[in-house]
Amino acid sequence: MANANMNSAVVEPQLKGIDGRAAVRAAIAASLLSLVLYLYLVPALIGAGNAATIVRYMASVVLGASVLPPPADFTPSIVATGLAVHLGLSLLMATIIAFVLHRWGMLMGIIGGVVLGVVFFVIIHHTLTLIYPHFYAMNHWSIALVHALFGATAGGVYELYECEPGEQPRGERY
Repeated sequence: MANANMNSAVVEPQLKGIDGRAAVRAAIAASLLSLVLYLYLVPALIGAGNAATIVRYMASVVLGASVLPPPADFTPSIVATGLAVHLGLSLLMATIIAFVLHRWGMLMGIIGGVVLGVVFFVIIHHTLTLIYPHFYAMNHWSIALVHALFGATAGGVYELYECEPGEQPRGERY
């Protein structure tokens, strides 16, 4: 009996109807996918730079343009800062995607995620270009593609793991 009361007392983290666990899972999945695409696909499609250059651009949001000049190597503090910026923005964007799309199911989660991913690209990169002129080099269709795939992944993974209030999380037992 006490165990049953404990199980019913488990409260899922909620933010205006958002399943917090599902949002974090979506953010991590979309963040990892987009990071791999940023590091390997984008330099190949742009035809310049390398994975270290992309990480340095991410870090330059916090550290400034001074981290961009060659050599484009993996300096630990710059990599840590770049990854922290990427993960922080991914968590924020995935939460926004979850908030906007959480009521409409898997298909709309994916399609709406693509749309919101492209909207994030336009907002983030064009705003960053105003604040940090060196970000103009990152206004490329391959970056928009990565944002679209980020959105699709975040929306789809969120819908896959989303639990309504009172529903038991998928794959977990209490």
